[in-house]
Amino acid sequence: MEIDPFIFRFSIFILSIFIGYYVVWSVTPSLHTPLMSVTNAISSVIIVGAIIAALAGEAENIFDTANIFGFLAIILAAVNIFGGFLVTQRMLAMYKKKKKDIK
Repeated sequence: MEIDPFIFRFSIFILSIFIGYYVVWSVTPSLHTPLMSVTNAISSVIIVGAIIAALAGEAENIFDTANIFGFLAIILAAVNIFGGFLVTQRMLAMYKKKKKDIK
């Protein structure tokens, strides 16, 4: 008996969702900033692949499936990177010492 490749890949996808959920929610706040830096680095690699996918194909047919998904991947990864930098800045601001006004 052979397992359907779609079912096999789909089950790995579902397992990775659960593992990712439990890994992310078990991170302590002090490790959040390094974790965001790693995810921003991964998103930058995704953008490079998405640009390649968006520009793949022939010039006459720009609305190909790979081009559309590549463009969507560029947008989503860019939002992820920008949001990651915002969250990192807020986390780092929490650890800065507040300046006291000298009168």
